[in-house]
Amino acid sequence: MQATPSKELTERSINTIRFLAVDAVQKANSGHPGLPMGAAVMAYTLWMRHLRFNPTNPNWFNRDRFILSAGHGSMLLYALLHLTGYDLPMEEIKQFRQWGSRTPGHPESFLTPGVEVTTGPLGQGFANGVGVAMAEKHLADVFNTDDHAIIDHHTYAIVSDGDLMEGVAAEAASLAGTLGLGKMIYLYDKNDISIEGDTDPAFREDVGARFEAYGWHVVGPIDGNDVQAVDLAIREAQAVADRPSLIICITTIGYGSPNKAGTGSAHGSPLGEEEVALTRENLGWPEEQFLIPDEVLAHFREAVERGQQWEDEWNERLAAYRDAHPDQAAELDRRIAGELPDGWEDALPAFSPEDGPMATRNASGTVLNAIFPHLPELIGGSGDLAPSTKTWLDDTGVFGLDKGGHNIQFGVREHAMGSIVLGMSHHGGVLPYAATFLAFLDYMRPPVRLASLSEQQIIVVYTHDSIGLGEDGPTHQPVEHLATLRAIPGILMLRPADANETVEAWRQAILNHEGPSVLVLTRQKLPIFDRSELAPAAEVAKGAYVLKDTAGTPDLILIATGSEVALALDAAHALADENIAARVVSMPSWELFDAQPADYRESVLPPDVEARLAVEAASPMGWHKYVGPKGAVIGLDRFGASAPGETVMKEMGFNVDNVVARAKALLAEGE
Repeated sequence: MQATPSKELTERSINTIRFLAVDAVQKANSGHPGLPMGAAVMAYTLWMRHLRFNPTNPNWFNRDRFILSAGHGSMLLYALLHLTGYDLPMEEIKQFRQWGSRTPGHPESFLTPGVEVTTGPLGQGFANGVGVAMAEKHLADVFNTDDHAIIDHHTYAIVSDGDLMEGVAAEAASLAGTLGLGKMIYLYDKNDISIEGDTDPAFREDVGARFEAYGWHVVGPIDGNDVQAVDLAIREAQAVADRPSLIICITTIGYGSPNKAGTGSAHGSPLGEEEVALTRENLGWPEEQFLIPDEVLAHFREAVERGQQWEDEWNERLAAYRDAHPDQAAELDRRIAGELPDGWEDALPAFSPEDGPMATRNASGTVLNAIFPHLPELIGGSGDLAPSTKTWLDDTGVFGLDKGGHNIQFGVREHAMGSIVLGMSHHGGVLPYAATFLAFLDYMRPPVRLASLSEQQIIVVYTHDSIGLGEDGPTHQPVEHLATLRAIPGILMLRPADANETVEAWRQAILNHEGPSVLVLTRQKLPIFDRSELAPAAEVAKGAYVLKDTAGTPDLILIATGSEVALALDAAHALADENIAARVVSMPSWELFDAQPADYRESVLPPDVEARLAVEAASPMGWHKYVGPKGAVIGLDRFGASAPGETVMKEMGFNVDNVVARAKALLAEGE
């Protein structure tokens, strides 16, 4: 499809990448020039000889995915996107790291066309790529036939020394090797430099031996500044179908800079005007800033025609696939479009009081298995806790063991689990979920935050949601975790109060395409409310609702979430016996409630009822915006204890007597 470029044109093309990065960083007076300068050769070789993509349609589904895990080197990616014809004009390159530009300091998938995943913290892109490759494998298993390989692409990444130091990369690499993800090829930019300088004091292990032990195919070390060596290494990796590949490329950070190449000073700051001039002289590059020679641009823009031809060929194969397998093709089209199937909500179960008491984790497991046959894009698993989180899908096999299996056994790898399901979401065609105990949120918070930042739909099930889990003790009893989740912008968190609220929580999570949804569920059994006497569970869609009201204006409003809603109901009955009228509000989701019109919010929490008491077995942080200046919160300002759950809850104040006493005290203060 293309003539082999001359050596001179190849060198000029590589130096164009380098100096676009150098000039952008220098103009911004901020950024990381060293990686783009050192990795330009392997990036050029991958993009121009191997990567299958269409710049005019960044969302072509069967494209190869490229991830710059070392996201601080973002100008490497931006230069490639601009040069190959993506909708990223030169003005955006010149506005690198500036307000309103599409070239932020680290790549952001929701902002810049051609950026596959949002990579910032090191190691995240590495683990995201494992998820991307897993999604490709799953969809290939489900949709490919003997005569039609309709899902067939690679996942490539450039990873750095820093990436490979991170624990999340180790977790993800171990799982990738175990699963034998043969279409995953990572180029390791081994320049032995980090921000603090030489990596030797902190990182001197045999990386190749480590990855071989993980079950990877390892190529090299090779000269990362040799186009032919990189080209041959990629071809070797492509030929290995049963293992992921790591290509160790020896590079020089800041290549071409006479005084800064190979030093920490090239990592995270501009070269400086004087050093830029010396680098131009050293590499024989003109003084003109942001220069792209005409022949270089023409060479890079061959990617447009090449990419369109690849997509056209795939569309022809897709048309033949539709003719041969119309039902499968229609299902694939639906999943690629991210559309939900008709009638999936009809499969949602309903629970009656006679079914209880029931832990919301158990109700969740029932919901998940009820909808899965009608929502086959669901795929996920837990951090080795499926029997406890109730997230096992009964009517399918195990990913990696059974072809097309939807149950992923992540092992005890919470951080990688979160990053992997985020990568799967970025790939598309699947609806991924993950599960663990709420106290272990701390091990996977970074990818949950990044899912929200990048506006990607993942569903996270956190069970064992409070001190009510009991005997496992304070290490497993979350206290600050609800506040931690609520602090993440864009997240949707739901803490249902009974089995039917759990049904509605799942409904909202599946309908939420704009970011991560988190379901926070109990280990302990809870009563299933009699909805003939109380408000319907469908009100969960509003985030908070009046579960039980009074005949007239209430004297007091009790607000609660999760397991504490039943406690609030019991307290309201006890207060009624003392002629105190208490409204009970179930508030499973702050985020949904805050999104409601002001008149609805005021109908639930009338401004003239100032006696408000929130009850939640967690940190009280944030509750005062709902209880107001004259309200109070029964929460936790300490860690839990090891004892039966009912005992722990009672001893820490989550009992009817304490709620009633605090309510009466509030009313007395207001008199």
